[in-house]
Amino acid sequence: MAITGPKTSLRKRMFYVLLFFTTLLIMLVLYILKLNIVDGEKLRTGAIEQQTRDYQVSSARGTIYDRNGKTLAVSSSAETITVNPKEIAAAGYDVDGLANKFAEILELNAEDVKPKLTKNAQDVEIKRKVETEVADKIRELNLKGVYFKEDTKRYYPYGTFASHVIGFTGRDNQGLGGIEMVYDDELSGVPGRVVTLKNAHGTDMPFQEERHIDSENGLNVVLTIDEAIQHFAEKHLENVYNETEAAEGAACIVMDVKTGEVLAMAALPNFDLNSPNELIDKVTLNRLKKLGSGEEYEKALTNAKNKMWRNKAVVDSYEPGSCFKIMTMSMALEEGVVTPEDHFFCPGYKIVEDRRISCAEKSGHGAETFKDGVKNSCNPVFIEVGQRVGIDKFKQYYKAFGFNDKTGFDLPGEANGVFYTDEQFKTVELATASFGQGPKVTPLQLISAVSAVANGGNLMKPHVVKELTNDEGTVVKKIEPTLVRQIVSEETSKTVRELLENAVNVGSGQNAYIKGYRVAGKTGTSEKIPRGQGKYVASFLGFAPANDPKVACLVVVDEPSLGSYYGGAVAAPVVGKILEDTLKYLGVEPQYTTEEKTTIDISVPDVTGLEVSVAKKKLEDMGLKHTVIGSGEKVLSQMPSSGATVSSGSVIVLYTESSAGDEKVAVPDVKNKSLASVKSILSSKGLNLSIVGAGATGSDSDRTVAEKQTPEAGTEVERGSVVQVEFRFLDVEGTN
Repeated sequence: MAITGPKTSLRKRMFYVLLFFTTLLIMLVLYILKLNIVDGEKLRTGAIEQQTRDYQVSSARGTIYDRNGKTLAVSSSAETITVNPKEIAAAGYDVDGLANKFAEILELNAEDVKPKLTKNAQDVEIKRKVETEVADKIRELNLKGVYFKEDTKRYYPYGTFASHVIGFTGRDNQGLGGIEMVYDDELSGVPGRVVTLKNAHGTDMPFQEERHIDSENGLNVVLTIDEAIQHFAEKHLENVYNETEAAEGAACIVMDVKTGEVLAMAALPNFDLNSPNELIDKVTLNRLKKLGSGEEYEKALTNAKNKMWRNKAVVDSYEPGSCFKIMTMSMALEEGVVTPEDHFFCPGYKIVEDRRISCAEKSGHGAETFKDGVKNSCNPVFIEVGQRVGIDKFKQYYKAFGFNDKTGFDLPGEANGVFYTDEQFKTVELATASFGQGPKVTPLQLISAVSAVANGGNLMKPHVVKELTNDEGTVVKKIEPTLVRQIVSEETSKTVRELLENAVNVGSGQNAYIKGYRVAGKTGTSEKIPRGQGKYVASFLGFAPANDPKVACLVVVDEPSLGSYYGGAVAAPVVGKILEDTLKYLGVEPQYTTEEKTTIDISVPDVTGLEVSVAKKKLEDMGLKHTVIGSGEKVLSQMPSSGATVSSGSVIVLYTESSAGDEKVAVPDVKNKSLASVKSILSSKGLNLSIVGAGATGSDSDRTVAEKQTPEAGTEVERGSVVQVEFRFLDVEGTN
């Protein structure tokens, strides 16, 4: 029998103690390993968060420029103001007084600020994107627990300018529309960080240490938009939009026909990029005012805001009406099924299967060539031409012109065109499609297709971004013109240009005529579906110079509510004005015809101080007439004064006595008078005429009448003064 002694018991106790501490040590080691390996990253992150205040510094968003380097969108320095409520409490500040102070300086509601100052948190935002001079007023209060973070604020120098193209940014500087959204990654850059130390209570350490990680600025985007041409487009589009009170807005595109570059793109209603949620359109506001208040008003207000953000030039499709006849004539000429001198007969309608399809000229155009049919925008002629092309070829060309597909444009929301299925597209549909009724296209698709016809047959991919650059101005990426496909030959292109130039010179497009600038174009008027509601889309598409096209311009006015709704009366004059401004700006030299040279405006010379005989001779040599008032030997004053622009043959009044010019003449009312009548009436009053618009063609008929005059009738002016009269050609095409 074994005997257990004291030493044995001691050893056992020591063994158990050793085992306990060994086990404890192993557990401690395992726990330390767990803390370092399993939970290490989480604990390290927690420790950093507990010991530091880490906030993001916004990178400078890239600038958006026009093609000539003019700034359209830029980021300026700003600050975000935050507070640490624990430090605010520790400092013993009067929370009510502090809330009122913040509210006063930052233009906030004190009741909204107060809860933020007492919130159970360590970092509470008071306001973002505070301009530096405003933030300085808070900084001057020298408050504990108030922090200022670097931030940036997007600024748009021109407000509403190119709003649908540029787009805008949101609260976090993210792009929310237009180029700002599509190129958000490139513009944004990489934000930086600032890290500062804090204690366990979340308040500042007695010593301050900061670590800065610099931000990387975003790239700059250079657009193909030309600020001057965009200005022309917006100015003239806004005028017609306000004059007609177009219920569904208006759109305009100006394109370089050879490259597909968009030089201008405007849509109405628009919005101020610096306040994108604010409804500013006067036409829309007037309509809303009539609704008063209530549910109907709120619904209309929501719809109005959604409408003002829509870029009609890209996202809306519509029936192009007679503008589409450019496509029909192009495919027919390319296929050799028609020539300009082919003969047709228009009785005022065309029977297709069981349908009687009318011409805009109800009494008919009678016998006419294809050239005449284009000039007259005759539906029966184009129906027959479409039949000659045939269903299969028509569909092939429709697709080739790009109407079945999106163009791949830079801006968001581009719509598809709408066309018939193979089962739907039969003989009657071919007939109506030939003059632009049935298929739907976007303005962008249409001007791209017509630019192809104008430039020799090459369909170019439209684009609005020219290049991306860095802070040093180095080009990081350049967007080159892209050829999609060739559609028609140079010969067909030349013939179409000549036919469309004739339509502007002597046809339904005369209101787009510009003296010396050989404009080619086509009117369009389409009745919206459902038919019979009296809602129309008026449009005109023109390009110039017709013999060597540089730019194309499309204007679409959706549901004009006041005045005419015909494209030739509503949209053609706008295109004419935009093209005239643009061509002069681009330095394109005028090409006057023999007839135009006889009516070229002359700058009146300065003949004051000259002997009367010398003054007379100088005026006669320039093709100007004269009349002398007074019996003096020298010219003391003249009217019009030197530098004024007058037509050849105008009368310059020469005054030889100081009191001779006191006699005034009342400007007569010449509105709705023919060109010949206007000339006669003004001449009888001793006044000179300056012709603007369709009258500049020299066409003197009762269908070309005065629409506007400056000065207005009844204004007292000196004899010899110039009255500017804008004429309109009334014989425009009807629907389609």
